[in-house]
Amino acid sequence: MDTAQAQSPKTPLYSRYAWFVLLFNLLVILVGTVVRATGSGAGCGQHWPTCKGEIVPIAPTLHTMIEFTHRAVSALDGVLVLALVFFAYKLFPRGHGVRRVTPIVLALTLIEAWIGAYIVKAGLVADNATTARALWMSAHLCNTFFLLTALSLTGWYAAGRGRVRIFSQGSVSGALWLAFLAMIVLGISGAITALGDTLYPARSHEEVMRLAEAANAPFLLKLRIWHPYIAGSVGLYLLLIAGLVAHLRPSSDSRRWAGALGWLFLAEILVGLTNVWLRAPVAMQVIHLMFADLIWVTLTFLAYSASVDGVVHVEDIVFSAGKDVPEPQPVVQAVALPAWRNYLNLTKPRVISLLLFTTLTAAFVAARGWPGLGLFLVLFVGGYCSAGAANAFNMVIDRDIDAKMTRTAKRPTVTATIPANKALAFALCMGIASFVTLWLGANLLTAMLSLSGLVFYVVVYTLLLKRRTVQNIVIGGAAGCFPPLVGWAAVTGDLKGALAWYLFAIIFVWTPAHFWALALLIKDQYAAVGVPMLPAVVGDKKTVTQIILYAVITVGVSLMPVAQGLAGGLYAIPAVVLGAMLVQQSWKLRRGADRLSALKAYKYSMLYLALLFLALAVDARFGQS
Repeated sequence: MDTAQAQSPKTPLYSRYAWFVLLFNLLVILVGTVVRATGSGAGCGQHWPTCKGEIVPIAPTLHTMIEFTHRAVSALDGVLVLALVFFAYKLFPRGHGVRRVTPIVLALTLIEAWIGAYIVKAGLVADNATTARALWMSAHLCNTFFLLTALSLTGWYAAGRGRVRIFSQGSVSGALWLAFLAMIVLGISGAITALGDTLYPARSHEEVMRLAEAANAPFLLKLRIWHPYIAGSVGLYLLLIAGLVAHLRPSSDSRRWAGALGWLFLAEILVGLTNVWLRAPVAMQVIHLMFADLIWVTLTFLAYSASVDGVVHVEDIVFSAGKDVPEPQPVVQAVALPAWRNYLNLTKPRVISLLLFTTLTAAFVAARGWPGLGLFLVLFVGGYCSAGAANAFNMVIDRDIDAKMTRTAKRPTVTATIPANKALAFALCMGIASFVTLWLGANLLTAMLSLSGLVFYVVVYTLLLKRRTVQNIVIGGAAGCFPPLVGWAAVTGDLKGALAWYLFAIIFVWTPAHFWALALLIKDQYAAVGVPMLPAVVGDKKTVTQIILYAVITVGVSLMPVAQGLAGGLYAIPAVVLGAMLVQQSWKLRRGADRLSALKAYKYSMLYLALLFLALAVDARFGQS
């Protein structure tokens, strides 16, 4: 923290005023949304700053009043910003954060006014559907986001908060900057999509999709198809970053803003769906943009809370392997760059193999045969990178308990063969590589589904459920259900087939029986580190009963495709035989869940799933279903 800032006089009135200016800017943005949504941008003609050559329009139309109102509140905002800068220099000493930031606020406000003026004078309003309008709208939106960031930092410093060092957070800095970039991309796609809604109104969602899918559809219409997937992908990434930041920069501020970010984006998705359902009325467009701005501001405060002086850097703590209670110590010296094999071990290649198999066989099922070499390689590389990233994130997060468990004490992040900060960077790069590979090589839906599995495993299972509930693997195991959806979507471009969801359901009900068999082997280690895996909480007998129950359910779900006529005899016969053996292996555990029996049940469960999916792929290619 700067000395000047620490010794500055308390200015609660200025602090409240700074927050007021931020809120007023949000109001200005919402009024601007009304202008665009109602097509009122030409309400004052191509005159600026006057309105049709008049300072105050006489006998205005509705469009003129809407545009004039926007200009009036924008002008008032300019006055408020000038006062913000003036009193910053009057009340705060040289070098204070407020004095450094407020000139940036003023500069961005002037740029905002200049872009607005240019858009009006160039006629990029009303019914204009040119690419130039979309580009200038995008520039306007980016500048607005930057202005909100600067205003937020002004309020932060005016409230006496610590100095922000967002460039000094290692891999966390990169993750946060990528989050801001993703939000800009989403904001631009949303603004252009909303413009398309205004310029090309439709009577129903079906008509919207029909117009957007036409070969000669303009870009403004085509983006209507992409925007929901972009929104979903960005939202998933924000959830990932919120969870990681709350864990790696533990403080009441970071947890509060991370939680707010997650809930706001879920609300934004609901608002977006409502917007589609109601065909984008003006009120819903305003609410939609309001949530987008709130998400940006919340992300900004999350970044500030993660980057303030004095915050703990969890990734810079090392845990001594094999100790009952790990002793955190600061890293005293850099670790030499590890060999490629250590990075490979971060991805847990043995675990990934079964996930990849279900992805690829699902692609075979969807294509009813060979999906093509190019798509096969895309799914292999993209699927491996996604699952590898999830496993690397897991190793960074769980270093404290991994250090106390014999099974995991030699992981690279525990032994510091790979420092946690580098492992985090590796995981981020792998996740990005997966998304780009699947998007460019298959489609955006495929990339989003793969990211969904990654985020579900890291945030829902590892961060939220694993250490809190005995149902951790039942709910969190859904992360392993996404690979077949990824393979299916890569071939078909959608998830309309019921068979795709049966593949999802099979893995969902299979996972508890599979994982609890492994948990029986190491229940004492889970108990020692306080992870409530079922055997460590309820004992072997009740766990075995649950394993048998889920094995029976798995067999029942596996036969549903046959009952629905989606699979034939080449699948039905193996499904019955393999299912009977799964139940038999589970039933044997009733005699005693000794290490050998549990290990056999665990290994067979993996073989069962692989052969079941293989049988379905064979049936799809050669069967009569």
